[in-house]
Amino acid sequence: MASIVDERGYNQSFVSSPAQALRLRRRAQAIFAALPLPVAAEERRTARILELGCGMGELAHELAVLTEAQVTGVDLSERFIAQARQDHRRPNLDFIVADLTREIPATGQDRYHAITGNGILHHLYHHLDAVLPALHRWLRPGGRLVFWEPNLWNPYIWTIFSLAPFRRLAKLEPGEMAFTPRFIRSKLERAGFARIEIATRDFLLPNTPTALIRPVVALGDQLDRIPLVNRMAQSLFIVADRPGEPDR
Repeated sequence: MASIVDERGYNQSFVSSPAQALRLRRRAQAIFAALPLPVAAEERRTARILELGCGMGELAHELAVLTEAQVTGVDLSERFIAQARQDHRRPNLDFIVADLTREIPATGQDRYHAITGNGILHHLYHHLDAVLPALHRWLRPGGRLVFWEPNLWNPYIWTIFSLAPFRRLAKLEPGEMAFTPRFIRSKLERAGFARIEIATRDFLLPNTPTALIRPVVALGDQLDRIPLVNRMAQSLFIVADRPGEPDR
């Protein structure tokens, strides 16, 4: 599976392919459906969404198109952000180099209605007790986290994260680790989040051959609905709220 590495040589994303493009669109649509956005178009355009670990901006761009809200992509990699700014230009989309997990919002207006991400929290596995409270601070009351993360119950995911030779082959960072639903739920509860929902979803791999994409998607959509079987899906779809009345 061809990957895109950061300045340190670690895998951060996958090279574009028909399967990867469709996978990303489907994930963006799932995030969009879970976002607590205002119904009125004018209010929605003033809502603020943050994508944590945006890489080269593909998901942030999809969300900017779908939501019409103000979307900000943030990443630690200057190279990735430079590429994102070059490739994705919209009036409701911007990209910044920052580590918001180490910063505090100056005012309530700096906070976001939603914070989202695609495969980023597991990179922060050993720092979640600091990272999740930081994200809690960056959300407005009534705001929502929506993340896709690798599912440790999936045999492929377990193999590449648990066995050293496969970790090296996948170019994983030393500290990154996939989650089980129980693990991430306990971390979210400890950080003060409520109404936590975690689903095991998605059987489409980024390197699926083009001819197999449609049957894999159709089969995966059916498997997602079957209890126990869906526990082996590739990803966790995580939704959690910051308690409080929405502040829009």
